[in-house]
Amino acid sequence: MSHFLATRFISADFAILFLRVLSGAMMLFGHGISKLERFNDDPIRFGDPIGVGAIPSLILATLAEVVCAGLIMAGFLTRYALIPLIITMMVAGFITHLDDPWGKKELALMYLILYFGLFLIGPGKYSVDAKIEKKHLQTADETIA
Repeated sequence: MSHFLATRFISADFAILFLRVLSGAMMLFGHGISKLERFNDDPIRFGDPIGVGAIPSLILATLAEVVCAGLIMAGFLTRYALIPLIITMMVAGFITHLDDPWGKKELALMYLILYFGLFLIGPGKYSVDAKIEKKHLQTADETIA
């Protein structure tokens, strides 16, 4: 069997980094930035899928798709940042696009699957979270010794 086909040819941590950075960038630049631009609209028009009002809904979606996507890209507070994105994608897939054809809700559900998977896996070795945890563990070990 060639080295290329071996199960550990590419490290899992590199794969997590790849998924985290690209899914965060796709959300930020493909969806988040356009939501930021909607704040310039007069009047602001945005759906109210959870009954909190159009402007609060836009703020929540924008925070998730800009701030949380950026945090995921950096791997900082990753699991906490994934929660708003998971909720946002659940709302998009199961409320906003509930009656739409499959092709309209598919993207939200694909993001939901990806973000839930990242939530289960964690940020990986190549993340700010891992560096903080490593430093914290070293400090704890020094304290014990």
